[in-house]
Amino acid sequence: MNESSIKMGERLKIKEKEIINKIAQLESICGQDVGRGIQPLVEATRGGLLKTARSIAEHPKPNIAILTGFFLPYGNPPAPETDGPIGCALLAAGLIRAGISVRIVTDSFCFRTVKIAVQAAGVTAEIPFDIVPVEATKNQQAVSSLLNLWESLETPVSHLISIERPGPSYDGIVRNMRGQDITAYTAPLHLLFAAKNIITVGIGDGGNELGMGNIPKDVIRQHIRHGEKIACIINCDYLIVCGVSNWGATGLLTALSLLRPDWKLAIISGLNSETEFYILESIVKHGLAIDGIKGVPSLSVDNLPFEYHAHMMKMVTQLMNF
Repeated sequence: MNESSIKMGERLKIKEKEIINKIAQLESICGQDVGRGIQPLVEATRGGLLKTARSIAEHPKPNIAILTGFFLPYGNPPAPETDGPIGCALLAAGLIRAGISVRIVTDSFCFRTVKIAVQAAGVTAEIPFDIVPVEATKNQQAVSSLLNLWESLETPVSHLISIERPGPSYDGIVRNMRGQDITAYTAPLHLLFAAKNIITVGIGDGGNELGMGNIPKDVIRQHIRHGEKIACIINCDYLIVCGVSNWGATGLLTALSLLRPDWKLAIISGLNSETEFYILESIVKHGLAIDGIKGVPSLSVDNLPFEYHAHMMKMVTQLMNF
């Protein structure tokens, strides 16, 4: 090996290390605690963002199903929360612009909100929606049929990414952050996480979301309010814990732009606070989405004003640049 080849190899190693460090910074920014006591959960899952991004960036033919929708039956009005659909829409739009196949998964109670969010993100292509009914007599069969469909596709689903989707606790009951039973309002989409040959990813912020089974129950019990009751038992391959789940989608897109420079321009073209606000405004106005903590329609997410989210978007996307 000649000297120039050695120097080239050294430069590549340095750049790879810089990228890994930037993704670690991304994970720390997205993992900022906004008052829920999630820092121990963030520490328990550190490295999940890099692993998730690599699994997509290095896959020969990714086909990604994005799952979201957290219905709040005790809200005024009862509606899906603003956290989740926004991240889903941004992630779907960014991946599609980069030429990656995407499909959206949600249940019948959240479908309208999620569809409006995806449209507001600028997705004009015919994107498949997989909708599972909430009614108990139909939903189990619908999940089985969905898995069969995914396996039979010309390009089978490679990844299932859940963003702010509640899952069952140790007793099989799905609960909100207050510990209230919402099982009857939540289709059993957690059953999709048992799929073989699909890489499963969970993005959550409170301990009761799909994928949180990766974290020891005692960690959630000790640090999260109502943790003993709400801790989700569903495992995943990779877990990303964030201050707000939407931030995980932004962080993942940014990480992908670092690992795949050929995707960067496509990703960055729609990843900005203006688009994010338009999605929020659209789902609150037309989709009847509500703030998950306030429980009412509001141009906020998790009781944080949009300016806070815009600042996070700026901090995260700045890391795209070397």
